[in-house]
Amino acid sequence: MNRKSLWDIDWGLILPVGILVALSLATLFSLNFSLFRSQSVFLVVSIFAFIFFSQVNYKIIQLYATHIYIVSVVLLVLVLILGIETRGSVRWIEILGFNIQFSEILKPFLAISLSSYLINLKNHSFKSMAIVILFLLPIAFLIFFQPDLGNALIFAIVTFLTLVFFGFPFKFFLAGIISIVAVFPIFWEILHDYQRQRITTFLNPGTDPLGTSYNSIQSIIAVGSGMIIGKGFGQGTQSGLRFLPERHTDFIFATISEQLGFIGTTVILISFGFLLFRIFIIFQESRDRFCKTFAATAFFIILIQFFINTGMNMGIIPIVGVTLPFMSYGGSSLLSNFIILGLLTAVNKASKREDVLEIR
Repeated sequence: MNRKSLWDIDWGLILPVGILVALSLATLFSLNFSLFRSQSVFLVVSIFAFIFFSQVNYKIIQLYATHIYIVSVVLLVLVLILGIETRGSVRWIEILGFNIQFSEILKPFLAISLSSYLINLKNHSFKSMAIVILFLLPIAFLIFFQPDLGNALIFAIVTFLTLVFFGFPFKFFLAGIISIVAVFPIFWEILHDYQRQRITTFLNPGTDPLGTSYNSIQSIIAVGSGMIIGKGFGQGTQSGLRFLPERHTDFIFATISEQLGFIGTTVILISFGFLLFRIFIIFQESRDRFCKTFAATAFFIILIQFFINTGMNMGIIPIVGVTLPFMSYGGSSLLSNFIILGLLTAVNKASKREDVLEIR
């Protein structure tokens, strides 16, 4: 690892992420110093992970795509067996005093496995698509049974969008949609009571304002009360007085909206816009099929998490428990997203080297 390569930083990725992380840390500091301190430690670990993965040879990782998938399934099984139960969910395993959420950390690695499998397909037949879905099912169900509906949906939606991007015929997706509608009654029955309540609450928010509708209502109030310039760091009523639940994780967007108002949320939207645009440019400039597919999958991972989190904070989609990338409190989520950045940097460096070789 030479020094020149180490400091070859893609500022198009780092600058918007730096703004998002800075806003997150400032908000956590205003809420609780212990949250700020813990997230700062997570950030240092994540930066080291970013540096490490930015230096890897993606072709070596690609060779172990199948092994990565098998290890991922094993780890998710271990979570159900050895995991720590918190609020009725078993999503974390304690390692060296830290609670690790593998459904978060495995996102970039499963993107590698999916990308590697897709580029080796010989055709775009229905059989090939069915195999990809079978590839997804063990992961989605193991996460769903934790239960973690949010991350299970992310894996499903990202896989669906990647298949669309990869060029499978639309009629295959139509058949899939019809199948989903047909089995929805069964899916509804296996949902937990609180998950069904979140969906019915979304359809009729006023049914139980002090019960199932409480989270959504408080989030909408927090977003709206910030108005143009916000109430200032540490001055929010909904977040400061803890009316807003999970103010530092699932609802950090509402917390920032209350404290910094429309100006703060605009900064967040612009930062995510620049980040996604930069990932799109990496996708366009990549000539290797694996690099191109991985960049597209990474784009979908960031986009879907951003859309679901901000959407549920503003009450336009049901609350499913999805973190806001680079902003929500939590080491596993932060580490996962920085690994994605590191792999994207490695892909971009490889593309540049190939261009230099061609010019010579």
